[in-house]
Amino acid sequence: MPETEKKSRRIDWKKTFGLYSYLGKYRKIFIPSVIALFVTGGLSLAFPYYLGSLIGSPQDAMQGGANLAEVSEKINKVVSTLLIILAIQAFVAYWRVRGFIKAGESALCDLRQDVFARLVRLPMPWFMERRTGEVGSRFSADLAILQETLITTVPQMVRQSVTFFGGLIFIFIFSVKLSLFMLAMIPVVVLVVAIVGRKIRRWSKDAQDQLAQSNIVAEEAVQGIADVKAYSNEEFEEDRYRGALDLFLGTVIKGSKARAMFVSFIIFILFGTISVVVWFGAGMLAKKQIDSEDFTHFILFSIFVGASLGSLPDIMSQLQKTQGATERIREILNHEIEDDREESGAALTGAIAAKDLVFAYPSRKETRVLNGVDFEVSAGERVAIVGPSGAGKSTIFSLLLGFYEGDEGIVSFDGKSAGEIPVATRRSAMAVVPQEVLLFGGTIRENIEYGRPGASEEEIIDAARKANAHDFIDEFPEGYDAMVGPRGVKLSGGQRQRIAIARAVLADPKILLLDEATSALDSESERLVQEALDELMKGRTSLIIAHRLGTVKSADKILVLKEGKVVEAGSHSDLMAKDGTYRLLAETQLLN
Repeated sequence: MPETEKKSRRIDWKKTFGLYSYLGKYRKIFIPSVIALFVTGGLSLAFPYYLGSLIGSPQDAMQGGANLAEVSEKINKVVSTLLIILAIQAFVAYWRVRGFIKAGESALCDLRQDVFARLVRLPMPWFMERRTGEVGSRFSADLAILQETLITTVPQMVRQSVTFFGGLIFIFIFSVKLSLFMLAMIPVVVLVVAIVGRKIRRWSKDAQDQLAQSNIVAEEAVQGIADVKAYSNEEFEEDRYRGALDLFLGTVIKGSKARAMFVSFIIFILFGTISVVVWFGAGMLAKKQIDSEDFTHFILFSIFVGASLGSLPDIMSQLQKTQGATERIREILNHEIEDDREESGAALTGAIAAKDLVFAYPSRKETRVLNGVDFEVSAGERVAIVGPSGAGKSTIFSLLLGFYEGDEGIVSFDGKSAGEIPVATRRSAMAVVPQEVLLFGGTIRENIEYGRPGASEEEIIDAARKANAHDFIDEFPEGYDAMVGPRGVKLSGGQRQRIAIARAVLADPKILLLDEATSALDSESERLVQEALDELMKGRTSLIIAHRLGTVKSADKILVLKEGKVVEAGSHSDLMAKDGTYRLLAETQLLN
């Protein structure tokens, strides 16, 4: 077995409980709750002690010549004492449970907040390398494991530990000889539990991974439900999900053999051990080497010790899950985030330039998307970027927005290198209107306000008017409080585009990035959207990726990209006078 695999199966206590440092803020609640947990665990040992006295003591008393009244009085005293102890235990347990939940859930909420805050600040390549379902699983499932461990497993571990070690102390008090006989059998039990438990953990891990994959399939199908239905691929998605579940089920069934054997062994060995110990103790009782009360105490405490030992595999399995979940969450918390410098006071004017810009996506380093791009855009200038698919048009936008950094060359704003300007400053000066608009599943007002959170009602309505959106919004019974549905499915493509433009108007950017904003619209929607865009572009630096000739013709300058380079630059009339790439595009695509 490889050393790395051996290490992965060992529980690293620091990693497993490292994130619970968040409890420090709530230690005034958590520490008393832990103390109360030890108290209730200790008080639970009173039950076998007094129950043993209740069973064994009367028999010894009668054999010793005590009368019935004395025996009854002793029984009543034992029962009264036990009930009082149980009442105290219940009272302490009430506050312990409340404290654990309050401190634990509060700490986990802080952790969730920090994980989410870190998650949204991770660089774009991190998200591009992972499926959406995987990211969601890390944020929800892994934190749920930590929650279960803290609220359920940790109290169980403490309680069972107190019961186990406390029970061992008591059985040694009642009979050293019988205790040594019982303990001689424990190494065999522990050895088999370790061997079988390791196999079960491996099967459980594989099953968890495969179940996670099936969840990813389901999540992606729901996210793309419009495409699923458009292509009548319901049955295909059903088969894809069934295939993922079949892998999961197959692993579970294989693992069930080991689990069934493990459960059968635990039942046999625990009860078998108790039976053998009772047999051995009965012989000692017959020889008067132990009295009936001590023997009864011993049996009851042995059952408690055995039950505690039997719960160990489940506890260890949960702790191993927690270690894995903690490592995945730590990966998010420890990953390098984007430039987190605060926004600088000096606002950008909108001048942009690129010099010898080279870029390849991290997942495809061998393929350059941009291969020495050069261009200059003056503040307030309207520049169109055209070229065949894959030429690097959208990639330029990603670099301007700081989603990626160029491998070589320089991107500059107002004559300053992009690296000298905080990402927050660069992005606050820009607004994007993409081809496929993503709206959040709230109200129209909330989606427009996303351009500038905290904007007044008047500013939101004014932005909608400038985007040619107010009229159709006003037709909804709920007006600006109308729900747009998941990803904006309740609105048409043109309506979503105008909401996105209203959002950009409200943001009032110096630089506007339009990524084929009208290419997927019908003629009437295109007219309304184009009017809104023309109004939005006034006085702003505008970079336009477009195939429609109307937008390109009105640009101050046109950049033609081909194979990652700017091969032509100039006005529409200048480029049409040349026998070059732009003219070919205009004749074969833009004029169609």
